[in-house]
Amino acid sequence: MDFSLNEVQMMLADSIEKFIENDYDFDTRQEYAASDAGYSKEVWQTFAELGWLAVPFSEEDGGFDGGPIDIMVVMQLFGKGLIVEPYLANVVMAGGVLKRAATAAQKERWLQPMIAGEMQTALAFAEPQGRYDVANILTTAEADGDGWVIDGKKSMVFNGGNADLLIIPARTSGGQSDTDGISLFAVAADDDGVGVQAYPTVDGHHAADVELQNVRVGADALLGDAYKAFDVLDAVMDEATLAVCAEAVGIMQVLKDKTIAYSKERVQFGVPIGSFQALQHRMVDMLTDCEQSQSLLMWATMVSAEGGAEAKRGVSSIKYQVGTAGRKLGEEAVQLHGGMGVTWELDVAHYFKRLIAIGQIFGNADWHLDKLAA
Repeated sequence: MDFSLNEVQMMLADSIEKFIENDYDFDTRQEYAASDAGYSKEVWQTFAELGWLAVPFSEEDGGFDGGPIDIMVVMQLFGKGLIVEPYLANVVMAGGVLKRAATAAQKERWLQPMIAGEMQTALAFAEPQGRYDVANILTTAEADGDGWVIDGKKSMVFNGGNADLLIIPARTSGGQSDTDGISLFAVAADDDGVGVQAYPTVDGHHAADVELQNVRVGADALLGDAYKAFDVLDAVMDEATLAVCAEAVGIMQVLKDKTIAYSKERVQFGVPIGSFQALQHRMVDMLTDCEQSQSLLMWATMVSAEGGAEAKRGVSSIKYQVGTAGRKLGEEAVQLHGGMGVTWELDVAHYFKRLIAIGQIFGNADWHLDKLAA
């Protein structure tokens, strides 16, 4: 089995690595995260100019025909750089819906401006009562003439405060958790009846709660087939889960490397703490967790690219791995750095917070273990 990247993927990885090394140090990242938008609009435009926003879309839609492996490359390196720009929300999630469900006219209206870096988008998939079940939807959309009226609440909408376009899954028939009866709608964030409450999250990113009250949209707001949108939503969520797992593996590798480097510099009792055998054993465990996670990520990505029955098993397997081994590795990194490991000034604390957040979104380790058991 060939695990090597092709020439295009290696060029993509090289361009991201150089950007992070030259233009995205930790202090710069902190400045962007603390801004009102929570990211840099100039950096986002650079992403567009370099073609990173176009990676997973077809040439017909203005993209580069990339797939899960290409997204793995991007997200793993974004994890290493602790990138706060809303790539996941725009490209993987909202873009994932648009590329699967939008008509040619809708793609020209919404997807292509997003690829060009001119429009911010968000997928409002979660609801307060839903926990990790994306089919648990109380938001409703009722037919009204040739359009629809949408009412409901969405929670933890990644990039929701910056989004020009919100993609809203709503129930158009069926019971609260039925997979049938779900439809997807494109709603402008400034439409009448749309309320957005934005806030920063613990990991340096931004999200929002969205309330829709009697929001009227036209027939052209419907994405894909009415009542039959669950398969699209489910596929996008699997893709997004795999993407954040790649980000988590990148973070794990950085935490391992930083901890080993620190153990060679920190002197206690006249010798570097890395010379203590007990700490060496713990760092070997960190290395093992990284290697196992990297291997599982590669397998999960490849089976996802191939499709079929193993794809979902792969997604849940790697999400369980980063939710358990990732947390353990992060805790070791913090403890081996001592008290400074939890300080705002040290990047280790911020890598750890992002790793913990990734462990909770799109299903925690216990939830994915239950899926594997089922």
